Amino acid sequence: MRKRSIIPTGFVVIVLGAFLFACATVPTPTEQNFKTPVVTLNSVELAHYWGWWYFSKKVQPTKGKAGDYGAPLDFAFIFDIENPNPYPVMMEHLKFTVAFEEFDLNTVSSMETQWVPAGKTNQVRVHAMFDGRQSLLSLLVTGGFKLKEKGMGVGAGGAFKQLEAWWVGAPEFSFPIYVKEGSAVFKADGLTSVVTFSGTFPQE
Repeated sequence: MRKRSIIPTGFVVIVLGAFLFACATVPTPTEQNFKTPVVTLNSVELAHYWGWWYFSKKVQPTKGKAGDYGAPLDFAFIFDIENPNPYPVMMEHLKFTVAFEEFDLNTVSSMETQWVPAGKTNQVRVHAMFDGRQSLLSLLVTGGFKLKEKGMGVGAGGAFKQLEAWWVGAPEFSFPIYVKEGSAVFKADGLTSVVTFSGTFPQE
């Protein structure tokens, strides 16, 4: 009976020793050995699509309250999060601006934290919701001159023409989608690093 108990005890000692050795060989994060993580736009998916439509508050709905409503558009942005360090790092915040062609339409952020193992690459998916009404207001405020230069016209007429082109062309990604002014916060044992990134889909 005593001989049988020696085998599992010895196995536990070996496993524990290997674990302690592995822990001892992992370097401690320092400013000298810290390598900046890399955030790369992998792809963009059209997660939900309802076509193109717009109703003004003058139109009485079958149910509910009348108002100015435009079709929603839900894109999912997939990023590769690469950790080149020999120790894990934590990403705790990611933020970026989305532009259709040269028009900034939305700023998106994700507060979901995730650990990226040493030398590995994770993926994170961030949804960005657009709707016809808010996008219309954005174009009217900041995109007037650009719309005129593109030959879309001026005022609400030009803005509606551009919105329809985007919404109708969204399933085929017929226009470039830009990720701009991106930033992500990484931490590792007291160290903090802010990484900037940008991207285009489809790739040019």
